[in-house]
Amino acid sequence: MERCRAAPACRRDRRCCTRGRRGEQLLVTESSRRLWVTLALVGVAALWGGTFVMVKEAVSEYPIYGFIGWRFLIAVVAFLILFPGTFRRFRPGTVRVGLFAGVFLIAGYIFQTWGLQGTTASKAAFITGMFVVITPVMQAVVLRRTPRATTVAGVALAVVGLWLLSGASSGGWSAGDSRTLLCAFAYSGHMIVLGGPGRDHDARALTLVQLAVTGLVCGAVSLAIERPYAWPSSQVWVALVVTGVLASAVAFAVQTYAQRILSPTKTALVLIMEPAFGGFFGWLAGDALGIRGVAGSALILGGMLVAEFLGSAAESGEHVLLEASIEGPAVAVIETDGGITPSE
Repeated sequence: MERCRAAPACRRDRRCCTRGRRGEQLLVTESSRRLWVTLALVGVAALWGGTFVMVKEAVSEYPIYGFIGWRFLIAVVAFLILFPGTFRRFRPGTVRVGLFAGVFLIAGYIFQTWGLQGTTASKAAFITGMFVVITPVMQAVVLRRTPRATTVAGVALAVVGLWLLSGASSGGWSAGDSRTLLCAFAYSGHMIVLGGPGRDHDARALTLVQLAVTGLVCGAVSLAIERPYAWPSSQVWVALVVTGVLASAVAFAVQTYAQRILSPTKTALVLIMEPAFGGFFGWLAGDALGIRGVAGSALILGGMLVAEFLGSAAESGEHVLLEASIEGPAVAVIETDGGITPSE
């Protein structure tokens, strides 16, 4: 330690001599925290990617609406345990906006789960991920403005990738692929709702409404049309707990905390790895993409990156929508000079 040349009073308590070292310690602590948060987000992306295989196996033996209903009712309970003060965050109109967004969320999960009955987990993961390039196109249509060049480029890459991916299996494009693509459109509509009227409401409150309405609606439909109503097997219960507690409530908690530490771009960059994890776990489960499938998947990921990050970089300070969801609702955040804050 260098000898302090400051005033005698300062030399006596020696605080000025340790100020630089403390600053270095704070930098190390902050760097470590960012590293652990990033690793936690990677875990979330891997978890979401792995659920494609898990859900596909579960709905092969259990009704679709019953599975979704159970999953989201479990998610509501877990969410309230993790965020007990959520009801205090409700504002006038929160329930109405949450119900509106919930319609798209319900459609997304129904098409995604239904689609998994007719396609592979790998293809479902990449096709679902196309919401990233579909959303800016839908926004341009709604707002009646010309899409940015980066959006057009991203869509072009993704469409070519989808064409290659559709021929990756012997069956070509299937009904399950079409349902999964409708899921991507539903998720895009969900993001637009949250990026519009959803900006005026707390993210946790909106999430709770959407989880509840999805669980109640799908549960009611299951009771009405899926008879006889069977009790889930142990394998289905494992899938319900993993998707309801870990992939929904816990994942949202991790993402909410991460968005206070990391920039929106870095957060989205990590979460966009979900389709890659989905393809990897699908491959482990026996899915065969082949060369065309791998090339198509890579082009879809490339289109997502171009549309999401080059487009976002062109407009600093703009809302960035993060789809914790492919397995959970989207959260709107605002990037500022001092970090990020949830859009409330």
